[in-house]
Amino acid sequence: MDEIVISPRYQMKLAKQVSDALWEVYPTYREVNFYIKKWQQTDENWNWQNFEIAFKPSKDIDLLQTLHNMPGDILLKVAIDMGVETPDYIPSIPTFKNELKGVANTAYDTFCKAIKQVEDDPSVAIGLCNSTLESLIKTILQAPRIQAKLSGKETLYHLAIMVVKELKLMNEQQPKEIKTIGNSLITICQAIETLRSTKTNFHGQTDDEVLITDSVYAHFIVNSVATVGLFLQSVSKAGMITSVIDDDLPF
Repeated sequence: MDEIVISPRYQMKLAKQVSDALWEVYPTYREVNFYIKKWQQTDENWNWQNFEIAFKPSKDIDLLQTLHNMPGDILLKVAIDMGVETPDYIPSIPTFKNELKGVANTAYDTFCKAIKQVEDDPSVAIGLCNSTLESLIKTILQAPRIQAKLSGKETLYHLAIMVVKELKLMNEQQPKEIKTIGNSLITICQAIETLRSTKTNFHGQTDDEVLITDSVYAHFIVNSVATVGLFLQSVSKAGMITSVIDDDLPF
């Protein structure tokens, strides 16, 4: 990812939040220094290349100053790694996490893992995103008002078809625009599943197959999953759920 320019005001706020999070996880100067050094790039003479680590007169790391020395993209990566919310960077993700927590805990845990893998292993992040949607949709389908029968072998694509039916997004009484959204949701889920199966290491690809290694695509999938997941969760909470499946739906 190229360096990102973020506003000075937002950077000031983010640096403080990252600093607080780091001290909570790593309570000693020694541990914090070890962590920060893992983000630093140096040449063969150990001269820093991407940012300078600042030190206090006591020779302990000056964490806040060091965070302000970081380029915007590195500060954001550290924030994501430490679980600090970055709504100005990935707008829908904090809201989605809040919606999942306490309601679909398996999906929440899986999504948090996906976010942390976006930069280090985009392939894994995409696979975990697929699992996140699977878990969320299963939670919706097993709600008391639906109680859909699941075999446990449904893929994300088949789960998407089921949830679109249950939420009546393809009902004949719906405007054509709503039915288009329902179809699009199924298409998105099918595409994510296909990516997971054919362009990641989740199903053991061979050396000559194309794998996703660029984090920009993982960011795209993470944001897509957050958007789709928020929509499904919002609709399911809005009372549009019915256990009746129309026989004339085109599936």
